Amino acid sequence: MGTRTSTDGGGAARTTPPAGPCAEQLRRLGEAVQARAEEVLKETVAQTSKSGQQVGAPVQHSFERVCTSSTLAVARWIAGEDIEVTNEASRETSTIFGEIAAHRAASLHEVTRRSMWWRNVMADMLRGCAVELDIDEPTLSHALNMLQMSLEFSLLRVCECFESERQRTDEELTRREEELAFLATHDPLTGLPNRTLILAPVAALFIDLDNFKSINDTLGHGVGDELLTAVADRLKATVRKADALGRLGGDEFVVVADELTIDAGPELVAERLLTALKAPFKVGHSKETSLTINASIGIASGRRESAGELLRDADIAMYRAKLDGRNRYAVFEAEMQDTVQQRMQLEMDLRGALERDEFRLVYQPTLDLSRMTPTGVEALIRWMHPERGLVQPDAFIPLLEETGLINDVGRWVLAEACRQAAVWRREGHPITMAVNVSARQLDSDQLIADIEAALAEAELEAAALTIEITETTLMRNVEETARRLIRIKDLGVRIAIDDFGTGYSSLAHLQRFPVDALKIDRSFISGLKHNKEGETLIHTLVQLGKALSIETFAEGIEEDEELTLLQAEHCDSGQGFLFSRPLDADQAQTFLRGWSARLKQGAAGR
Repeated sequence: MGTRTSTDGGGAARTTPPAGPCAEQLRRLGEAVQARAEEVLKETVAQTSKSGQQVGAPVQHSFERVCTSSTLAVARWIAGEDIEVTNEASRETSTIFGEIAAHRAASLHEVTRRSMWWRNVMADMLRGCAVELDIDEPTLSHALNMLQMSLEFSLLRVCECFESERQRTDEELTRREEELAFLATHDPLTGLPNRTLILAPVAALFIDLDNFKSINDTLGHGVGDELLTAVADRLKATVRKADALGRLGGDEFVVVADELTIDAGPELVAERLLTALKAPFKVGHSKETSLTINASIGIASGRRESAGELLRDADIAMYRAKLDGRNRYAVFEAEMQDTVQQRMQLEMDLRGALERDEFRLVYQPTLDLSRMTPTGVEALIRWMHPERGLVQPDAFIPLLEETGLINDVGRWVLAEACRQAAVWRREGHPITMAVNVSARQLDSDQLIADIEAALAEAELEAAALTIEITETTLMRNVEETARRLIRIKDLGVRIAIDDFGTGYSSLAHLQRFPVDALKIDRSFISGLKHNKEGETLIHTLVQLGKALSIETFAEGIEEDEELTLLQAEHCDSGQGFLFSRPLDADQAQTFLRGWSARLKQGAAGR
């Protein structure tokens, strides 16, 4: 019995399984290997982990995925299915290893080595199954040939991925070096040569404006360009003439410093730049719009083999500054590379989390503090990562904001929260649902449409929904924010200011917004029992709410003493671990039913 070969549309050789008795033996052999795929995976992973390059857990998981899909695909091909099953596996392998190449998580040598291990382990498995099933030598030889061809075709695609990534990296590095070379010899604003910039740079400060995209989205690109010009002028007035200031594109600026500036310290330069940006910028046709903007700065200093490496390290340090809270600077350290790489991997995973249904909502009950009865719940998002497990909100919500994914995810949260609230209200629990809205969502009228759609789809009355907005978000763009909140209020939806007391709103500003509730920040609640000033501050905030006919709401109540003091001040509502931690939907329903039962028993007793 012989072997026939043909070529697919791409010119790659492929093996056509023979007919007759050999085909039947191949089918049995392929099915036997499919049944032992998990065994192949475990042995391959064990052997490839014994030596070679150490890789992180995400990359190790990627190798395991490749082993699993490749084993099953080749086994199915041997069993008689069309070669397309291996082509699909090869494409998945290329995608996975392409990601590894893009993030430099493993070398091409390591990928090849592990692929060879997989081939060897699967070949041993084929031989073992052939002996057990009494498969003749020509049939086994044919199956091993199919295995080898699958490996070669996959490795060809992997090499193409690594080469493509190498070319892309080289082109990006060349582009950066060319940009830096221009900055080193020219004034970026006038284009005139500057002979003082011929000196080799020994420090670079990478400057990236925080949340600039939201300004473009809200006020338009014309105002955005005007702001960038104003920022450039202010930065130019701050740096020394001996230093090169340039704009790399978008809202990214760079300062290249010489020896003399190094003596003064690049950190001092960064501090001066941050201070210079603090004053508001006047933009717009009549300069009537006042904008405050912050920046994150990364610093890299010392000699590098190329100017591109210096700029790369400053860029990495800038990302570290953003991760640490923005509006600050960070100095490059070697270990930052791993942190930034992990952040990029998390961002990549986050982009598909909504489609993969990885987000969950939990619900924290809120109580009327005078009657001590539940009045509603606040919806809080959680991310169940398939590999990392539960990812805390403070690790991924800033990424949602930066990438713009917060709009899609926020839309999903609104819809899911309204759906759940409608279910509970139909079951006889007259509770309200509070949903947090981000600054990016509030920057667009799309939020109003999203709220209307969520209410309509869930058939939930508008008064049962509360939109929560932080005080800082409220003050970003007072005019547009007030207009949108009035439209939301006209729908019948309640509006609450979250973390009240931590922002910069004045009484005059507060009166411009259609606010129903003030949620007093946890930091004030925890200070109640420590000093008289804490009690005085709570008293002032509660009285402010009463004067404005606004409900007062205490966040983060954790101790009985805090509750007693808040009740004495006649604070209206509250939530916190003293009453309940955030609960999943089933737990929250049990919580509500328990309170309903107690209320009915109390009414019967009276």
